[in-house]
Amino acid sequence: MANFYTETAALKRQLSHPLMRRIVELKERNFADRDRFDYAPQNFEDALDSYDKILEIAGEICGEIIAPNSENVDREGPVLHNGRVTYAEQTKENLDAVTKASLMGVTMPRRYGGLNFPMVINIMIADMVSQADASFQNIWGLQDCAETLYEFGNEDQHRRFIPRICAGETMSMDLTEPDAGSDLQAVMLKATFNEKDGIWYLNGVKRFITNGDSDIHLVLARSEDGTKDGRGLSMFVYDRKVGGVTVRRIENKMGIKGAPTCELVFKNAKAELCGERRLGLIKYVMALMNGARLGIIAQSTGLSEAAHREAIAYARERKQFGKAIIEFPPVYEMLSLIRAKADASRAILYETARFVDIYKALEDISRERQLTPEERQEMKKFSKLADAYTPLGKGMASEFANQNTYDCIQIHGGSGYMKDYTCERLYRDARITNIYEGTTQLQVIAAIRHATTGTYLNQIREYEEFNYKPELQHLKEKLVAMAAKYEELVNLTVEAKNQELLDFHARRLVESVAHCVFGHLLLRDANAGEHCLTSAEVYISYGEAEINKIYACIKDFRPEKLEFFKVK
Repeated sequence: MANFYTETAALKRQLSHPLMRRIVELKERNFADRDRFDYAPQNFEDALDSYDKILEIAGEICGEIIAPNSENVDREGPVLHNGRVTYAEQTKENLDAVTKASLMGVTMPRRYGGLNFPMVINIMIADMVSQADASFQNIWGLQDCAETLYEFGNEDQHRRFIPRICAGETMSMDLTEPDAGSDLQAVMLKATFNEKDGIWYLNGVKRFITNGDSDIHLVLARSEDGTKDGRGLSMFVYDRKVGGVTVRRIENKMGIKGAPTCELVFKNAKAELCGERRLGLIKYVMALMNGARLGIIAQSTGLSEAAHREAIAYARERKQFGKAIIEFPPVYEMLSLIRAKADASRAILYETARFVDIYKALEDISRERQLTPEERQEMKKFSKLADAYTPLGKGMASEFANQNTYDCIQIHGGSGYMKDYTCERLYRDARITNIYEGTTQLQVIAAIRHATTGTYLNQIREYEEFNYKPELQHLKEKLVAMAAKYEELVNLTVEAKNQELLDFHARRLVESVAHCVFGHLLLRDANAGEHCLTSAEVYISYGEAEINKIYACIKDFRPEKLEFFKVK
């Protein structure tokens, strides 16, 4: 039987990371639930055993149900009738399977019907689901909206909505509008409060809403008359049972066809405020988007993993000139780089998830009691790292997913262009990953301030203190040299005191630091066992070459050259 958990050794190894003990300690509040719930862990080892068992169930569902259903889901897709969406039959099977396995609302507290698992475990499931069918990840994965509802909603909302999510109801985040894509400050969907009945009413149109006919929606709307910027926006909860929202159309997309992307019409839709007025964009959506971006790193990683599996299986079987094509250097070079980029994506995914777990758990504890000075410092540190690593991971992993699925098709040759092979779907599904939840260009904008203020470099210095095995020292030395070049380029660009020049080189600087960070993470994995040694060797050589190209480009660049790049 196919099991994406037991078949992927890199997943189980995440449970043995040194930070897991701290994550479990914070998430379980020193195992306070053990006397209240019979499925709550008694200690750290018991918690890891619970994670392992659930992950094995999730891996089997992905391997035996979701993956086999993926091609039919891609062909059939959801349909629209009388303003309502019906999923493909196989999507319904997928939802039924994950619901029965208690995989909805994985991170939610037990008192609401959740498993109270850390984000790391949730992301491991997302990684596997994405490998099986990236489009289903867009339905199951949006349960992360519950994190935002839990974080900013009130206790009454928690009691009414979160148990429904844990029991299998779906969610969506309704942000984008026809004239408000990346610029969410331009959102104009109107929220009006009726003093007489004490209810908010929503009117307007939302576009490109993933899983748009979900059961429970988080909606960004303009609540303050006369405003035109983000300070006039609030977050609302809309319950489909109340009515007032219809689906005007399902978008006809290139990929991710199993998840309906909808245009929604709100007509006096009753809703309730989530959190405080005016904080919808500047606080709540920013938190929501960071969680969503972590999900896209997982989706990209799953797609890269699937691309490698499809490519290597074909390369072993396909014979040309009397031997399998995997024996030809141009092919095995591509395969090794797909593997290295997939492993690098997975490394940044789980490093980021661990940072998120620690600061989110401490943030949650701070609502129960006052944090100690040491805890406040810990929360500040990991919050900053999560803020820095999320755009870095989202930007790079999504680009890698596109490159890897492209190379997967190339290895298949003409066959890869045909719908008979899975790689064609993977390629279409990957294309959106570096667009939605913030394009790669927006991720660079978010990441560059951490490049210029030293966040990344300080963390690299911590990685450099790691005690590697003697046989890995040559790779560490390469990484130290790469970081030195990166630091030189940052200083050179910042000292020019030219914002346009900094913006122009921002992507190159962010890619440079990503190669340093990814290289260190892979090397640490290789230090723990030989499983990542090949990927560390391949990726660090690749990253070194890329940084050398970037170094030459920036060092030789003169500000006056900017004029040549401007469209006349």
